[in-house]
Amino acid sequence: MNKIESNKGWLFVLPVFIVVAFSAVIPLMTVVNYSVQDIFGNSSYFVGTDWYRQMLNDPQLQSALVRQFIFSFSVLAIEVPLGILVALMMPKKGWQASLALVMVSLPLLIPLNVVGTIWQVFTRTDIGLMGWGLRELGYAYNISRNSGDAWATIILMDVWHWTPLIALLCYSGLRAIPEAYYQAARIDQASTWAVFRFIQLPKLVNVLVIGVLIRFMDSFMIYAEPFVLTGGGPGSSTTFLSQALTAMAIGQFDLGPAAAFSIIYFLIILAVSFVFYTTIMHTQKDKTTIKIGG
Repeated sequence: MNKIESNKGWLFVLPVFIVVAFSAVIPLMTVVNYSVQDIFGNSSYFVGTDWYRQMLNDPQLQSALVRQFIFSFSVLAIEVPLGILVALMMPKKGWQASLALVMVSLPLLIPLNVVGTIWQVFTRTDIGLMGWGLRELGYAYNISRNSGDAWATIILMDVWHWTPLIALLCYSGLRAIPEAYYQAARIDQASTWAVFRFIQLPKLVNVLVIGVLIRFMDSFMIYAEPFVLTGGGPGSSTTFLSQALTAMAIGQFDLGPAAAFSIIYFLIILAVSFVFYTTIMHTQKDKTTIKIGG
């Protein structure tokens, strides 16, 4: 007797589609519509791709894009190795492991604007521990006047705030490695570096891909922390894409150019994430094929 297929299961998925439609698709289509319109009062005029060409040729936005890439790749270059190191140093079992997990997770629980406020106070030369300490050591530390100090502080703040995410992901990946691998390494008298290189690191690739993608997207959309800490200054040295977009859309109320810029912003993040993920996955697939073939 043939079984009759039932599609009632889709009813459980339907609420998800509705939520996604209202929270993502419809707003995205609205932004796309604004990006090809010139809105003037209650009237609008179709301008095609004029706003896109204007945004792509805007020198201020080009500078903000360069700053954004430099910032994102800088924090990733620090947070990924540091997160792996922290995960390797964390206890594996017992109450020490629970305590370490709680302590490492604490920075992730702090809201973004509060993180900026904490570091704003922390870097003050009169009451802030970091600012006061650098001043006492003879360094003229000033994030409101020195762009180098502002950049270093924002990167340090992001590393402090988000390295725990990489560490927790790596810790979960390390805990998923079967004990048999370590037993075989001890029998072969493998060094600590050999264990990391040939056992731990290959098993961490998948979680690292997830962590790097999440951190790249987060860092590329950073807004609250540098806005509270430096306000985009000194000058525009720490003005990132999100701040430039906010100033354009809310401060100047240029909805058409802002919509076009937000679409370009979205496509850049999507393209870079896709290229990174595809490259890593193809590399892993090639390595697996070589091992099987060899």
